[in-house]
Amino acid sequence: MPVITISRGSYSRGKEVAEKVASVLGYECISRDILLEASEEFNIPEIRLVRALHDAPSALERFTHGRERFVSYIRKALLQHIREDNIVYHGLAGHYFLPDLPNVLKIRIISDIEERVKEEVRRENISEEKARYILKKDDDERRKWGLRLYGIDTWDSKLYDMVINIKHLSVEDAADLICGTVRKPNFETTPESKKILEDALLAAKVHAAIVKLSPTSIVTADDGVVNIGDPEASMKNEIEKIAENIEGVKKVIVNAHRKTDDHHAVNPFHNI
Repeated sequence: MPVITISRGSYSRGKEVAEKVASVLGYECISRDILLEASEEFNIPEIRLVRALHDAPSALERFTHGRERFVSYIRKALLQHIREDNIVYHGLAGHYFLPDLPNVLKIRIISDIEERVKEEVRRENISEEKARYILKKDDDERRKWGLRLYGIDTWDSKLYDMVINIKHLSVEDAADLICGTVRKPNFETTPESKKILEDALLAAKVHAAIVKLSPTSIVTADDGVVNIGDPEASMKNEIEKIAENIEGVKKVIVNAHRKTDDHHAVNPFHNI
C-alpha cells in the first residue's frame, strides 16, 4: 500500500485533511512521532527541539553538526515508519526525504490567507492585524527552514503530485480527492519500491550512525552493500567499523571521493 505525505502551512487545515485521509483509508497518521524519535537521538529534551523548529534554522547550529544531525535523524525516523506502509505523514518536509519512492503521493495543502487569519483570530483571540503578522512570519520561517535545511522551496509546486487549495473545498472534499488518487495503480507498493525503500533506510541508518564523525559523507546502499563517499580522512577506520556493525550491512566500501550521481544517496546537504 502507498504512503502519503502532506505539506501544509499553519492553520491551512492540512492536519485535519491528513487525519481525515488516514481515517478513511485506515492508515496511521504521523507527524510529531518523528520529532520525538529524532529528539531521542539528538539527546536533547523534546521541548527544546520544538522551540528550535520555530526559531531561525541557525538555532540548530548551537549544537555540534546540529543541522546535519537533525536532518539525518529525521530522515531515519521517517523511513523506519513508512517501512510498514499505510502511512499518512504531515509536516517536516516528508516529500524531501522520499523523492524517489514511486508509491509515495506527495500533497501540498494551501488555504486562503483571509480564512487563515479568521481561524487564527478565533483560536488565539487576537486582532486581525496581529493574526496576519503571525501567519506571515510563520510562513516565512517555514519557507526559510526548507531552503536552509533541505535546499528546497516548500512553495514550489513541482515538488508535489497534487496541490489542493481548500478555499472552496471542505476537509472531506480534499480527503476524497487524495483518497481517490492514492487508490490508483500508480501508487501501489511493488517489489521495486520496497527495494528502493530498504536501500534508502539502510543508507539512512548508516548516515545517522556516523553523522557526528563525518557529517558531509554521502552514503548509498544496494542489497546490503554500503558505499560511504567523502569520509573524514582521520575517521575513516572508525566510520567503517561503525557501519559494519549496523544490522543489514553485508559489506562496507569507503571511498575518498564523493559520489553525487546516485539519486538514492543519503547526504542532507550535498544539494545546498
